[in-house]
Amino acid sequence: MVKKFKDYWEIKHNWQLFLPFLGVIALGYSSYIIGHLFLKEAKGIVITSIIVFFILLKVILFIFGKLENKWKVKYKWEMISIFLVFALTGSSSLFISRPLISFIGITKENFPIFMYWILFILVGFIFYQILLLAIGWLFGQSKFFLAFEKKMLNRIGLKRFLD
Repeated sequence: MVKKFKDYWEIKHNWQLFLPFLGVIALGYSSYIIGHLFLKEAKGIVITSIIVFFILLKVILFIFGKLENKWKVKYKWEMISIFLVFALTGSSSLFISRPLISFIGITKENFPIFMYWILFILVGFIFYQILLLAIGWLFGQSKFFLAFEKKMLNRIGLKRFLD
């Protein structure tokens, strides 16, 4: 069974098994959080989490299939690495942006709500770009994310910053 799994994901070294394992853990945690949002009793949370886990797993595997042809990666296991980088970057940018805005002294109470959210999104976006490259490098996907950054910044009209 492990050999079949390793063959499917093109895993050549045992250390690469860490990425699918980490992906399953992250998916399980996300499923638990979603289950906890809807139910409060333990038995209901567990059952809901299991159902959500399998639904999300099917969706993610479907997305892998679609993006496998679009993203040029050498091995299938690199897709897991890329997905993990996106997940960690999104969460991390929120963890950095929120305290930074508070440190500056900007809150929803002392700043117009519309301006607060624009500033929050702007700061989050800036840290997202930086963290995407940093975390992508840690996961060995710096080449992919550098190309991804260039393409994204070009699409939103910030081509002059790429030169």
